[in-house]
Amino acid sequence: MRKLISDMLNKHPMMEVIGIARNGKDAVEKVRNLQPDVLTMDIEMPVMNGLEALKFIMDHMPIPVVILSSTTKHNTENAVLAIEYGAVDVIAKPGGAISLNLHEIEQEIVEKVFAASNVVIHTLTRQITSTNNRHTPTSSKQNTANESRSTSTLPIKTVNIPKKNTLIAKQFVIIGTSTGGPRALQEVITKFPANFPHPILIVQHMPPGFTKSLAERLNNLSEITVKEAEHGEPIENGTAYIAPGGLHLKFEKSRTGYKIVLDGDEAPRSGHRPAVNVLLESAATHKELGYITAIMTGMGYDGKAGMELLRASCKTFTIAESKNTSVVYGMPKAIIDAGLSDEIKDIQQIADAIIGNLK
Repeated sequence: MRKLISDMLNKHPMMEVIGIARNGKDAVEKVRNLQPDVLTMDIEMPVMNGLEALKFIMDHMPIPVVILSSTTKHNTENAVLAIEYGAVDVIAKPGGAISLNLHEIEQEIVEKVFAASNVVIHTLTRQITSTNNRHTPTSSKQNTANESRSTSTLPIKTVNIPKKNTLIAKQFVIIGTSTGGPRALQEVITKFPANFPHPILIVQHMPPGFTKSLAERLNNLSEITVKEAEHGEPIENGTAYIAPGGLHLKFEKSRTGYKIVLDGDEAPRSGHRPAVNVLLESAATHKELGYITAIMTGMGYDGKAGMELLRASCKTFTIAESKNTSVVYGMPKAIIDAGLSDEIKDIQQIADAIIGNLK
C-alpha cells in the first residue's frame, strides 16, 4: 500500500514523496527529520497507532495530515476523532484494511493530498471553542481522555429564542461544507441550545460509512439531536440531519410536514454525492419556506449554483465562512465572489449569526 500511494503521488508534477514510514513511531521521526509539507497516514499501524502519532505531530510539529481508513465502525469513529485532532481529510480505503485496489481511488488520493498542501496550518491547530457534552461519549476511554484537547469548560450561554414547538417550522437551516468541515460543524452545532426551533439539514462531503460516525460524535457533544438522515423519516424541529455519504439529500412535503428523501441514483455533482447543490435545489422547490444557509470550509465551489437558484426562489439569508478560519477557502469564496452572501463570519461567529436570524 505504501508503494502504491507513493507511485500515485510521484506521478503528479508538483508532488514528490520524500519519505515512507512503517509505523506511527517511524512517522513521527520522519516528520521531525524530513519536515514534509503533507503526511498521509493510516489509523491502524503497529508500535504507535495513527491517532497517537497524529496527536503528537499536531501538538509538536503540526502539518496537514490526510487519513486513510477502512470503513469498519471502530475505524470510522477513530477517523472522525482524527479530524477533530487536526487531520485535514479522510479517505476510505476501498478494499478494507489491506487495500490492494487503491488504484480505484487514485484521483481522490492525489486531489486530497494536493489540496492539503494548501491548507493554512493555524486553522488545523485552532482549538474548538465550545462543546456542551450533552451525552457521555460512546467511543473509547481514550476519546474521553483526549476530550480536553478540543473542548473548553466555558459555561453554556443562555440564548433567547422561541420555544420549540411540535409543528414543523417555516424556516429551515441548511449547512454545506467539505474539507475541514467536521471540525467546523462541531464549532457551530455544539453552540445551538436544546430548544433550537428549526430543522437543520447538513451536507458534509465524506465517504460512505463516515457520516454516521460523524453524526454520532456530534450528537454526543451537542444539546440538539444530530443524526445521519434516513430515507422517508419526518423532519423535526431541533434536529440536525447529516446526508449519508454516497447519497444525495433532498426533502419533500408529507401529510404532516416534510420528510427526508435520499437519492443514490442521481449522479455525483462535481465528484460529490451528497452534493450541496442538490440539497439547495430541492429546497428551492419549497417556496413556502424561508432559509438560513451557511457555506463553510471546503475545496471547490459546490453550493454556488444551488445558492443562486435558492435565493432567486425563496427568502434566504446566507452566511459564508471567512478566509481567516476556513481550512480550505474554496466553497465560501465561491459564494462570496458571486455576491451570494449576506454576512461573512469567522467560524466561531456562525452559530450566533444563525440564531440571530431565526424567525
